[in-house]
Amino acid sequence: MGLLDKLVLATLPAIPRPIMRRFAARYIAGETVDEALEHLASLAARGHPGVIDILGEDVESEAEARAALAGYRDAADRVARQKLDAYVSIKPTHFGLRLSPDLAHELYSELLERCRELGQFARVEMEDHTTIDATLALFARLRERFDNVGIVLQSRLLRTLDDIDALGEVASDVRMVKGIYLEPPEIAHTDAQAIRDAFLACTERLFQRGHTVALATHDEHLAGRLLRLAADRGVDASRHYFEVLLGVQEPLWNRWRQSGNTVRVYVPYGLHWRAYSQRRMKKNPEILRHVMRGMLPW
Repeated sequence: MGLLDKLVLATLPAIPRPIMRRFAARYIAGETVDEALEHLASLAARGHPGVIDILGEDVESEAEARAALAGYRDAADRVARQKLDAYVSIKPTHFGLRLSPDLAHELYSELLERCRELGQFARVEMEDHTTIDATLALFARLRERFDNVGIVLQSRLLRTLDDIDALGEVASDVRMVKGIYLEPPEIAHTDAQAIRDAFLACTERLFQRGHTVALATHDEHLAGRLLRLAADRGVDASRHYFEVLLGVQEPLWNRWRQSGNTVRVYVPYGLHWRAYSQRRMKKNPEILRHVMRGMLPW
């Protein structure tokens, strides 16, 4: 991390709320489910399905985890009532994974049961390396009862090909990402090109195993390689689609859609937008630099 990055990060807590909100406004739908649904409806009108995420992680009590569940149930119900093509995506530590794996399993199960009644999908997200084993164990338990649940894997991590093999024979919907968390070099690729190459290799392994892959990237060159891979391997278009972040490189996802690809947009919202923004900037300076560039008038 450079000196400028460190200086900016050190001043983040002192930045007034209105200014900090400007940092976040392009990438976060707002504080309420109503604002998120407005964004989802607008995206749907442009041909983009969505993903809905309530900002929050590392809850400190069971009560907080259960409040998160209530929020997600409401979001899923509202999506269904408005007949939007969107699914909910939940961080395991938002459902109390660090407090109790059994609590997280209970809350995901309740939500997945409701989503199944609504004809909806839901996804277990992936966080940093300290939670991966518990998250994959949680996902395996959920898959015993639910077929409307997916997972996330990160190409940055050296273990991911083995984790793909460990998913078993039952096909899942897997979001493939580079990985936002800057992990220790002993367990992760640190070179950008190595991360891209691993993304391609992991996607190929997922295709070979029969999984559907959400290609979560804004890397146009990598996307071209992934689409060529799918074509060369004869992978049906129903088994891959793009997932992109709200407000990030919209012309790119419009081009992908115009080429016949499904492009699903990730729409985060919630009261914890400031903490979320600061944590993400601290964990990955690339995000900080991206936001800083976006604030410049030229």
